[in-house]
Amino acid sequence: MEALKQGADTLFILLGAVMVLAMHAGFAFLELGTVRRKNQVNALVKILVDFSVSTVVYFIVGYGVAYGTSFFIGAEQLAAKNGYELVKFFFLLTFAAAIPAIVSGGIAERAKFWPQLIATAVIVGFIYPFFEGIVWNQHFGVQAWIKAFTGEEFHDFAGSVVVHAVGGWIALPAVILLGARSNRYRKDGAISAHPPSSIPFLALGAWVLTVGWFGFNVMSAQTLGKISGLVAVNSLMAMAGGTLVALLAGKNDPGFVHNGPLAGLVAVCAGSDLMHPVGALVVGGIAGGIFVVMFTLTQNKWKIDDVLGVWPLHGLCGTWGGIAAGLFGSKALGGLGGISLGSQLIGTALGVTWALFGGVVVYGVLKASMGLRLSQEEEYDGADLSIHKISATPEREVNW
Repeated sequence: MEALKQGADTLFILLGAVMVLAMHAGFAFLELGTVRRKNQVNALVKILVDFSVSTVVYFIVGYGVAYGTSFFIGAEQLAAKNGYELVKFFFLLTFAAAIPAIVSGGIAERAKFWPQLIATAVIVGFIYPFFEGIVWNQHFGVQAWIKAFTGEEFHDFAGSVVVHAVGGWIALPAVILLGARSNRYRKDGAISAHPPSSIPFLALGAWVLTVGWFGFNVMSAQTLGKISGLVAVNSLMAMAGGTLVALLAGKNDPGFVHNGPLAGLVAVCAGSDLMHPVGALVVGGIAGGIFVVMFTLTQNKWKIDDVLGVWPLHGLCGTWGGIAAGLFGSKALGGLGGISLGSQLIGTALGVTWALFGGVVVYGVLKASMGLRLSQEEEYDGADLSIHKISATPEREVNW
C-alpha cells in the first residue's frame, strides 16, 4: 500500500508539473500577442530559453537554497523514493521559472537577450528560492516569529506572494531602469499606442495560462491525499470574477478582458484552500479592477512602460492576494479560519521588500556593467531581426 501511495503521489504531482509547464506556453503566446510583430520571435525564444536556464540553475543551486536538497548523489538513491523528490523538484521548478517569464513581459521589445539570461540565473538561483525557503520550508525561523507575534504563520498556499508578487515587484525596477520603448512617450506629451500585434494569440496565451492554473493551484497540495475540491472551485470563481470586472472596468477592451481571469487567479492563489467560493469571487473581482485601474495609471499617467502590465497583474494582484487570504480566509467572512490578517500583512510586506531589493540590485548591476537595452537602431529594427536574424513571417516578407 505504501508503494501504491508513493506512486499515486508521484503521478499526481507530475501531472501538476506538466500543467504548469504548459503555462509557460501561455506566457509565450500572451507576450507574442501583446508585443508588436517585429518582436514576436523574441517573445517565443525568451520564454523557452529562460525556462531552460531556470531548470539548470534551480537543479544545481536554487532547489538546495529553498529546501536543502542536493541531487548530486547516486541515481539509485534518487530513485529510492519512487522518484517523488525528483518530480517535486520538477513541479516547484515550474513555479520558479515563472519569475523570469513574468519579468520578460514587462521588459519586452527593447531588452538585450544575454543580460536577461544572467538575471534569470541569479533570480532563480538565489533571489526567489531564498524567500521560497522562508515561506514554504521554515527557513531562519521567520514563520515561527510571525506566528509568535500574530498567532498564525504567513499563509500562501499556491504562491500569490511567493511567486506572483515577487515576480511582479522584481519586474518593476527592471522596467524603470530599462526605460520606455522609443517614441512611446513623446516630448509634446502625446502617447503612442504601440498596439498588440495579435489579439487571437494574446487570447490563446490567456486561455493556456488559465487552464494550466488549475494545476498550479490544485496540485499545490503536492500529495493526492491532500487534494481539495475547494481550491478548484475557488480558482474557478476568482477567474470568473476577474474576467467580469475587467470587462466592465476595461470597457470591453479585449486586452483587459483576457488579463482579467489571470488577475483573479493570481489573487486567489494564497487563500484558495481557505476561502468560501463567494469570497473567492469577490477577491478575483477586486483583482480584475486593480489590474485595469493600475495598468491605465502606470501606462498613461506615470509613464512606466510595463508592456504586459506585469507589475499591476502579478505584483499588485499578488500583493492583494496575500492580504485577501487574511480577510476572506477568516471565519468571519465565510472562510475556514486558522489565518491572521496580521501575519498576512507581515509576510506580504517581506516578500515585496525582498523582491524590490533583489530587482534593484540585479538589474542595477547589469545596467551598470553590461547595459540592459538594445541600441536605438536595433530597437527600431525589432528584437527579431536584431537578435535572432529572422522575422515571424520571413516568407511573406520575401514574397512582398
